This record gives sequence, C-alpha cells and structure tokens, in this order.
Amino acid sequence: HAAAYKHVPLMEENPCEAVLSNLCGTRNVADKCVEYEVEKMVMISSDKAVNPTNVMGCSKRLAEIYVQSLGLSLQSSAEPLSKTRFVTTRFGNVLGSNGSVIPRFREQIKAGGPVTVTHPEITRYFMTIPEACLLVIEAVCLSNGNDIFAFDMGSSVKIDHLARRMIELSGYIPDKEIKIVY
Repeated sequence: HAAAYKHVPLMEENPCEAVLSNLCGTRNVADKCVEYEVEKMVMISSDKAVNPTNVMGCSKRLAEIYVQSLGLSLQSSAEPLSKTRFVTTRFGNVLGSNGSVIPRFREQIKAGGPVTVTHPEITRYFMTIPEACLLVIEAVCLSNGNDIFAFDMGSSVKIDHLARRMIELSGYIPDKEIKIVY
C-alpha cells in the first residue's frame, strides 16, 4: 500500500488509474482487514491530501475519507462488527523512494534537461526511509483508531530552489545550460 501510485505527473495523465490504485486499492485492503479482523491498518497517505490541488492528492484524500468512515462505522455500531482499527499517516517526500523528486531530478540533469517542476512556488517536506518507518510505527503505537497523523517533518523546501541547487551542484547553470520547465 505504501507503494501506491504517487507520481503527480503520472496521476494527472491517468486520473482513472490514480483513483483505481489509491482509492479502490485502499478500499480493498481495508475491507480485507475488516474481514480477517486485522488489529490495525496503517494507511500511508500524502501531504498532498491536505487541501488537494491535483489528482494524486484528491485520490489519497478520498482514500483517507473511506478508511476513516469505515472505522467510525465499525465503532459506532451497538455490537462492534470488527476489531479492526484504522490509522492514517501523511508523509512528504521520502528520500530514496521511487516517488522522491531527487532521483527524478538527477536523471533529468544527467539527460541534459529539462528539469520539470510542478509550479515555481510549490514546497515539499522531506524525510529519510528510516524516519518514515519510525513514523509508521509511532502512528500504530499512538492510535486507538480513526486518527490521521501529520507528523512534524521540519521545514518545507521550495522545489524550485532544490532543482536549481541540484543543477548547480552538477556543474551547470540553471535556465542557461539546463532549463527548468513548470
């Protein structure tokens, strides 16, 4: 589930696949957790689900709503229908993961550009894979069900600035030798 589609441009080009994977896939996993009385399910969401502005964020937000609604429905019945509890964690970019912008920028720079950035003002939070794993474990330990955790991930980084620095550190001049396309 953590490896669900999370590439914004790919999701913008294939919105039906985004919904199929992120919403329907989450529903399938959640429903099976209930059916087999799994104690807790952790949904890995995205910081993009907060006031979503793209298909990926919207599909993740819909998945959050489904999981939370299912959990509330199970808890509110007179006779609990399942012992399954749901917890959601929202992450930013996980460095080194397939969805991280850094490997993508590195490939684009190596190819001579352009480096693609969604918008000049877009910002993102970053964490390492071990930090992300610890946050999942922390969410499981802290939650009694139906929580959405948005952990403090420090300060956000302007993606345009990150792209420019990576171009410079690769020995090129941004906008001259390597173009940035929004």
